[in-house]
Amino acid sequence: MDEVSLNSEPVYDDEAEEFEIDGDCAMTEYVGEAGVLQGENPLPPAVGMEFETYEDVYYFYNCYAKQQGFGVRVSNTWYRKSRERYRGKLSCSSAGFKKKSEANRPRPETRTGCPAMIKFRLMENRRWRVIEVELEHNHLLCQTSGKFYKSHRNIGPGSKRPLQIDGPEEVQKIRLFRTVIIDTEDSGNVNIDEGEFGNNVEQFNNQLKLKKGDAQSLHKFFSHPQLINPNFFYVMDLNEKGCLRNVFWADARSRATYGYFGDVVLIDNSCLTSQYEVPLIIFTGVNHHGQSVPLGCGLIAGETVESYIWLFRAWLTYVIGRPPQAIITDVDKSLQTALSEVFPRSAHFLSLTCILEKVQDELGELSEYQAIMAALTRSVYHSVRAVEFEAAWEDMVERHGIRYHKWLQLLYEDRKRWVPVYLKETFLAGIFPMKESERLSSPFEGYLSNNTSLEEFLGNYDQALNEINQRELLADMESRNPCGMSKSTFYFELQVSKLYTNNIFMKFQEEVVGMYACFNTRQTSMDGSVLNYLVKEHAEIEDNRRETREYEVTYNTSDAEILCACGLFSFKGYLCRHALCVLNQNGLEEIPPQYILSRWRKDIHRSYAFDYGCNGIDINNPLHRYDNLYKCITKVVEEGKKSRDRYKFTLQALEEILNKVRLEEDHQLV
Repeated sequence: MDEVSLNSEPVYDDEAEEFEIDGDCAMTEYVGEAGVLQGENPLPPAVGMEFETYEDVYYFYNCYAKQQGFGVRVSNTWYRKSRERYRGKLSCSSAGFKKKSEANRPRPETRTGCPAMIKFRLMENRRWRVIEVELEHNHLLCQTSGKFYKSHRNIGPGSKRPLQIDGPEEVQKIRLFRTVIIDTEDSGNVNIDEGEFGNNVEQFNNQLKLKKGDAQSLHKFFSHPQLINPNFFYVMDLNEKGCLRNVFWADARSRATYGYFGDVVLIDNSCLTSQYEVPLIIFTGVNHHGQSVPLGCGLIAGETVESYIWLFRAWLTYVIGRPPQAIITDVDKSLQTALSEVFPRSAHFLSLTCILEKVQDELGELSEYQAIMAALTRSVYHSVRAVEFEAAWEDMVERHGIRYHKWLQLLYEDRKRWVPVYLKETFLAGIFPMKESERLSSPFEGYLSNNTSLEEFLGNYDQALNEINQRELLADMESRNPCGMSKSTFYFELQVSKLYTNNIFMKFQEEVVGMYACFNTRQTSMDGSVLNYLVKEHAEIEDNRRETREYEVTYNTSDAEILCACGLFSFKGYLCRHALCVLNQNGLEEIPPQYILSRWRKDIHRSYAFDYGCNGIDINNPLHRYDNLYKCITKVVEEGKKSRDRYKFTLQALEEILNKVRLEEDHQLV
């Protein structure tokens, strides 16, 4: 797992008047019943997390250890002369090695010198802050063995709180402290002084620029959701003066959504690059209908490497340290540097939409700008092979005398991260455009513009989320019915109509219809079970003109693997017309199962429920009624499946409820 610390802080030498207790210290006191750890799946420890008490830190780390499958020991505790603890170190139970014994039959060594640990210290604000974290172990972890570790057993009589984290009912009560304050410079208070904001933000990008009323809006926005949604998560970053610098927030639904659709993420910073009043960063994904959905939001003081690193690490902590396979971002250098630092294992791509929007800023003053823009667009969208793009680029820079334009040179050097012909090896879930007309809208479109104030955006945030969720629910309901009439005689169309959501099926249907524009599908070579084909198509290009294009398709008859030079499957997640022609010519009536992606299917139950936010439900809205009832019945089903007796009781109770509901409807009709 990647380290997910939100900031770094040196470990300072301690005062001479203090002393240290080293060794396996007993822990007999734990956080009280009103503690901060409730809910399932505690997050990994991270530098900067703060807790109310020493015992809270221990309890948090022990809950995390129980989930991961290792035990915990108190390796060191530092005390002042007043016997006040001011620093501690918790380690994996396999840390260090046992002392050698001279006994005749010494016990075998069970420790491995494991380096996993956390260090924490008491800060001036009287909270305990994690100052150093090591997540990696040098031995295997087994979650099923957690009950054998001493640190996970119940504490006997005399303790303030038994550590009961063995049963599933107790595990659900472990929740990370929600009001985590990430402060690099030891400031423990959220000092929001509206009069100071804006004085130095232009020069130092060191604090959020807030207007009158924004501070109260932020406070209300972050405090109220916690009362009605305990899984609402937010993190704050303060500067050296205690002023708010960066913020990240998200709700439980976004994390559940990320579990299904977190393979490709667009990090949208257009609010910063377009000088919006709200310095918003949106982590955006695409759901099973191809709709954009938020996976987290942030406010940052400025486009600095430090702010981006902090925000990315906060988001990575929120998604339990699971980075996406591919990330698409703007070309901003600070953002790119931070991205490489925090997400080294993810594939990084540049937003083609953002690049083309910047062309006018960079080349707009040139006399031949319109011709250059047209040539650039053709080279990007109409090239099927890399050699075609490079030839078109060479012709463009030579024809218009812009070979040595610095911005274009940098763009060309980075071409393998933004030109479609180079991106055919990575799945991009429809986020990356293949046509000039394609564009992924923001999840908050209609709620955010250049002049939208922070107070206005936060005030409408719940309404925007409700609209996003209702849009998905409505599409779910519509996808239960067939999508219109068939437009071809190919069984591919009928097969996919039964599996995919309507929105995705209609896009695939365009490829099925496009098979009629393909002709002369012929085999060019064969190497064992691998067949190579050439498919010609009357392709539509600009100004409704058509031209004949050739696409190479490779088909392996042994495992039904198929690959087309157009790369549509990688970009969109469904087969192209050229591949379908080859499958049809080889007598296949159905699409091979490996090309039916679960992320587009409508028959998969996704275990996140509609979140109505702060406003409850509208009983006059059939979508609200449906989803609220569905959420309630899901809880009944989960309880009913636990045993045979519960199953029988639940089945009988549901039949009685159904009869009563029908009887009520009959009474109303009478």
